[in-house]
Amino acid sequence: MSSKPLRLGKSIIVSAPSGAGKTTIVHRLMTEIPALAFSISACSRSARPMEQEGKDYYFLGVEGFKKAIENQEFIEWEEVYTDHYYGTLRREVQRLWDEGRVIIFDVDVVGGLNLKALFKEHALSVFIKPPSVEILEKRLRARETESEERIALRIKKSAWELSQAESFDVCILNDDLEKAVSDAKIQVKRFISS
Repeated sequence: MSSKPLRLGKSIIVSAPSGAGKTTIVHRLMTEIPALAFSISACSRSARPMEQEGKDYYFLGVEGFKKAIENQEFIEWEEVYTDHYYGTLRREVQRLWDEGRVIIFDVDVVGGLNLKALFKEHALSVFIKPPSVEILEKRLRARETESEERIALRIKKSAWELSQAESFDVCILNDDLEKAVSDAKIQVKRFISS
């Protein structure tokens, strides 16, 4: 199945190591900037408590995700850990741009780099930086959604992710949530109005 080229609109790409606060910041930006529309990613994992299909993610399962890859349904995807796939569905992105919306992506660092390479000047890439790896680990533990093994994997991966911060258009330190949201809002509004 061949995929038609996307008709590009503007987008905001927010990335960070897991636990840095990107999802909280994205939710605040969406509340405060009406032009933004959330791009719902697809994943192969099961929903966590309080997550909803078609709101937080499209939960495809491993086999469903692999089938979508075969059918070229993604503009980008990656296998973050063995059999843990995440990706951006072409139809989701095109639907939002067709509605005239500015898409906001909440993606990991590899996904953010992939999307920026694809969208170039049509996208503002924002890296959310935690105050330290120790605080990152504390935040991951406070979630109480991950096993010790998964926390260790995420912390190990965060060293490489933090080294990629300079590859993004903007880097925002999240040591004070209100300031981080305010800084992000300024950057996003500037980009949308440019």
